[in-house]
Amino acid sequence: MLKVYLTDLQAYNEGHWGGKWIELPLTSFELSHTISEVLNEGETVCKTEDHEEYFITDYEWEEEQVLDVEEYANLFELNDQVQKLSELQPYQLKAVRFLLDQGISLDIDDAIASSDEVIIHEGQEMEDVAYNLIQESYNLDNIPALIANHIDYEGIARDLEYEGCYREYDGDIYEYHY
Repeated sequence: MLKVYLTDLQAYNEGHWGGKWIELPLTSFELSHTISEVLNEGETVCKTEDHEEYFITDYEWEEEQVLDVEEYANLFELNDQVQKLSELQPYQLKAVRFLLDQGISLDIDDAIASSDEVIIHEGQEMEDVAYNLIQESYNLDNIPALIANHIDYEGIARDLEYEGCYREYDGDIYEYHY
């Protein structure tokens, strides 16, 4: 789900470039072992001992990028977060990203808990959402064409946006009632 390139900080500071791509999530044992491998390799190349610090030089999300990964992130906490994210459906990942990026949720656990409350209108614009809302609420087939053709969907869309529950984000419309 998330690949990170792990680098030995002391070896890097001494001019040795090296490290290892790892794919998260891992078990705690696998993660500890991988960190030890990277630090041991740094000790070998530098011909010094007691390498203890690592940092993330690069990262790649395989699917939806949900989080920004910081260079000195705690790898165990990051691994736990990725584990939680790996259990979600693709639409939930998009919802989590939306909730975090828009500042609606301040942490990943809250965003995951709220992800099912987000409705994503993929590939639509606000006027489309307004039309669908009116169609679902009033069944336009039962309204005379003279009236139905004069409904101001653009105005309704604008009012829905002002209401604050609809936001355009990343090419889609996200609906969230808080």
